[in-house]
Amino acid sequence: MRNLATASKFGIFSIILLAALILLIPTYLFAQTDSESPANSYFRLDRVNALVAMILFSVVILVYTRWANTGKDLFIRKINGLDEVEDAVGRATEMGRPVLFVPGIGEIDEIETIAGVSILGRVARITARYETPLLVPVRYPMVLAAGQEVVQQAYIEEGKADSYNKDIVRYVAGEQFAFTATVNGMMMRDRPATNVYMGAFFAESLLLAETGNAAGSIQIAGTAQPAQLPFFIAACDYTLMGEELYAASAYLSREPLLLGGLKGQDWMKVLIIILILLGIMLVSAGVSDWYLSLFESV
Repeated sequence: MRNLATASKFGIFSIILLAALILLIPTYLFAQTDSESPANSYFRLDRVNALVAMILFSVVILVYTRWANTGKDLFIRKINGLDEVEDAVGRATEMGRPVLFVPGIGEIDEIETIAGVSILGRVARITARYETPLLVPVRYPMVLAAGQEVVQQAYIEEGKADSYNKDIVRYVAGEQFAFTATVNGMMMRDRPATNVYMGAFFAESLLLAETGNAAGSIQIAGTAQPAQLPFFIAACDYTLMGEELYAASAYLSREPLLLGGLKGQDWMKVLIIILILLGIMLVSAGVSDWYLSLFESV
């Protein structure tokens, strides 16, 4: 009943937003025909479309976040690579061999690196729980600091603070292929049972994946670099493609704030697709001028 009431409120609010949009369209069209300069105006009526889009996007995210906070089960499609992480760590535990996690070769201000470090926290919790050795080589000092903080917090949350060692996350090299050679050497010497690559990868992707494959490791990779995906798909057991990397944190943690943002973005993508298809039909029918004018000043 509680979910039904929430859904009802959301429906009512959607109707209000739609009505507001219908009322604002004539205002916007009138502003387009106004010959006076907008410099003397305190409000840019020709930007109403952007305002409406921002409000709609914010409302959708807030509603989904509220639903997640109240315990509503929000559907996220299954991502096989993430489901296999715990099994892969369990395999390493049974074999008495470490888990290797590479959070890409990007700096900490890159979104792929942030996503990789976030996933590292989830993997570190599993390795801490099973008391499995974890190896995390990084390329940049800032990533080193962030990685150490995330791993330490994961061990504390699992009640294994005494097992944490700051050398779990280690700086190895600042140059791309020096870093790659060092990580490849770790694979051949330490023989990790599981290799996880999550983050920004470039020309070194195939070198890392092929070496791990030759060492007999289970490999799970994820990157948003389209040019590197074929190499990971060919050499790894599981591959997260594109936005699956960014969805991984919400998928693994099920935190309401992350779930709300993820579901809100999904619905906005659906809305954008609908608007694009509608535009195609209107352009094909030759009656698209009024429709296209709604998006000219966004």
